[in-house]
Amino acid sequence: MEIGFAGLGAMGRAIAGRLLGAQHAVLGWNRSACGCAALVGKGMRLAGSLQELAGCDILFSMLADDGAVRGVFGESGLLEKLRPGSVHVNMATVSAGLAREMAARHGKQGIAYVASPVLGRPDAAAEGRLHLLVAGAQEAVGRVRPLLEVIGQRVWFFGAQPEQANVVKIAANMMLASAIEAMGETAALVTGYGIAKDAYLDMLANTLFAAPAYKVYGPMIAQGAFAPAGFRVGLGLKDAKLALEAGEEARVPLPLAAIVRDNLLDCLAHGEGDLDWSALVKAQARRAGH
Repeated sequence: MEIGFAGLGAMGRAIAGRLLGAQHAVLGWNRSACGCAALVGKGMRLAGSLQELAGCDILFSMLADDGAVRGVFGESGLLEKLRPGSVHVNMATVSAGLAREMAARHGKQGIAYVASPVLGRPDAAAEGRLHLLVAGAQEAVGRVRPLLEVIGQRVWFFGAQPEQANVVKIAANMMLASAIEAMGETAALVTGYGIAKDAYLDMLANTLFAAPAYKVYGPMIAQGAFAPAGFRVGLGLKDAKLALEAGEEARVPLPLAAIVRDNLLDCLAHGEGDLDWSALVKAQARRAGH
């Protein structure tokens, strides 16, 4: 069985490395030049063209956004060339609308479509610590589950409709962004009273909010360590907009998502687009005159 992998950015390379480490044959492709020498050294073959992926039994993709997914699978004609009976596992964070569209188009071609966005950063992916949020037909999920269990530490199944996994990922990212926003606002408050924000954030991460979000992002906020980015401001903005779009479709108001979106836009307006999305706290600091 040959596994295809489209999208070899930092996250894609880490996930493909897990598959290679489990002795699977992987055929990789990326839209631009990628630092894949280490993966090739582990046995990955690099496709000379996108169309070479069409013969794979299972095709994973980790692409940036809706536009990239449409370009790679729709506009290129790859979807029509995929082998009937194969499975496409889309690991990207995309809109609910695109997930429905892709599921329908794959179904017409006799190809199973599984959504499996992930929780975790590239370092977690390389160590097999990702959480995989999965939705799709049970039979298709069953076929790819052994591979998903190689990639991450746990597979969370959320339903038969692929968009269900994407909405869970969007919602989870909004909770994470809201935690960052809350840390930024309250850190600005205590700073206004002469309290060191690193001491304040350290206390939070070890008492009321002893959770990964606070333990990871608290020190970054305290130290202003927003580069190199694990998840860029622009990607955070994309996810905030996806949350607002999903909320509008379901008639669910998401006022915190609007605040996060505006603060991420503030960062872009100040030339901070290449920073980690936790830099959204800089918008609050600016408003506080810090």
